[in-house]
Amino acid sequence: MPIPNHQLYSPFRTTLSSSSSSSSHSFTSKILLLLTILPVSLAAIAFILQWRGGITDPATLSSPRGSHHYFPGMEPSPLSHVSHNSHSHSDCVNLGRTNSPSFPYYHNWKLDFEASLTPKICVTTSTSAGLEQILPWMFYHKVIGVTNFFLFVEGKAASPEVSNVLESIPGVKVVYRTKQLEEQQAKSRIWNETWLAGFFYKPCNYELFVKQSLNMEMAIVMARDSGMNWILHLDTDELMHPAGAREYSLRQLLLDVPGHVDMVIFPNYESSIERDDIKEPFSEVSMFKKNYDHLPKDTYFGMYKDSVRGNPNYFLTYGNGKSAARIQDHLRPNGAHRWHNYMKTPNEIKLEEAAVLHYTYAKFSDLTSRRDRCGCKPTKEDVKRCFMLEFDRTAFIIASTATEEEMMKWYNEHVVWGDKDLKMKLLRKGVLTRIYSPM
Repeated sequence: MPIPNHQLYSPFRTTLSSSSSSSSHSFTSKILLLLTILPVSLAAIAFILQWRGGITDPATLSSPRGSHHYFPGMEPSPLSHVSHNSHSHSDCVNLGRTNSPSFPYYHNWKLDFEASLTPKICVTTSTSAGLEQILPWMFYHKVIGVTNFFLFVEGKAASPEVSNVLESIPGVKVVYRTKQLEEQQAKSRIWNETWLAGFFYKPCNYELFVKQSLNMEMAIVMARDSGMNWILHLDTDELMHPAGAREYSLRQLLLDVPGHVDMVIFPNYESSIERDDIKEPFSEVSMFKKNYDHLPKDTYFGMYKDSVRGNPNYFLTYGNGKSAARIQDHLRPNGAHRWHNYMKTPNEIKLEEAAVLHYTYAKFSDLTSRRDRCGCKPTKEDVKRCFMLEFDRTAFIIASTATEEEMMKWYNEHVVWGDKDLKMKLLRKGVLTRIYSPM
């Protein structure tokens, strides 16, 4: 009896099927094993390379071409004790002793395009602040187009751990308040003129105002020698806000200024803090009180009482803004807020959108730091001899006579904006505004 074909070949088919299944299973196992071993091996290699320092720090990938050095203060070597005349790099103890960036800034700040920037802008300041305030302030202005900084330092800013870092940054000139500098400034023609005479030989704020003016006079010469086109005088609690330019750039803003203009006025906006525990104003404060020059008159006068909140004036401190001057012959300072010219009346313009952001009394500790810088007696009569502004006088007396608890209460009543309804009302009216760009 013939055997059917399907029965004749069925053992062969069963054997073939079993063999094929076994081969497929073996191949799958090898693939799974390879997929398991490969990532483990790569992770091990990466760990070894990173441990040995063989992997490029991803943070450096965003650095400009040619910038392969540590950010000043990040070198892992011990702090070197060098003199003020040394230009070698040093660590900053306050920034830590690791290779991790303490500030999210470009390593070494060597921006290749600086040589071709037009116009060239410099900022001068007189400061006793530490790196935690100076470096963010400098970096922000570097980003918006400032090319050079002339820093007149004393106090903490003149200490080796701060000044060595500042001197290592390209485009920064550090000037120390030495006996030689004071003797040089004592010969300035400013002492023989009347426009600053009312501030001479008085302590605290008056002394600072004169010192700033003398430093500004020297900065003009430095700016000319460095080939600068514009100069600004700013404090390290102030940031330029180049609103209204085609891009968020001070360089672009000044580039668009007509050639016949000698000076540009920037009205100031004052920080309006919403908490009493601010530590880093530049990154924590977003609300500002607009200058009256940028408000309709009916809004300013109509909202004045709500805006003042029982304080002496519309602003806690100054209200006349700051200015940028075109570098030219016979330029001179005209106090800390303006420039002038010995041979002519400068042609000036006031900008309608750009401003200088003043972070005044933004930290509770500003109360005591201002007190500690002045040796005046905390009486109503003596503070008039030391401070120009009424709020500064009151704050000095409070900081000198009140307990910590009383100071905090006063600070919340006069500086902190805690009333949500009032904030919303003034924001809607345009008296207060939100500015997030510096953050």
